[in-house]
Amino acid sequence: MKCAICKHGSTQPGFVTVTLERNGCTIIVRNVPAEVCDNCGEYYLSEAITDRVLSRADAAIRNGAEVEILRFAA
Repeated sequence: MKCAICKHGSTQPGFVTVTLERNGCTIIVRNVPAEVCDNCGEYYLSEAITDRVLSRADAAIRNGAEVEILRFAA
């Protein structure tokens, strides 16, 4: 697909690191499958992947994490 941000690149399957911050907590999820723009690096997550990343982040926050680094597992 064409990148919505730079409007020049095309996206290709790849892996990214997603960083989320909420209420003073920082959650980093590595190796997340995404469509990545070959021009600007912007990434797009599918709805299913987004749901999984947010669920993992919510669980880390509920467990009291201030900083959590997770590896995405399929």
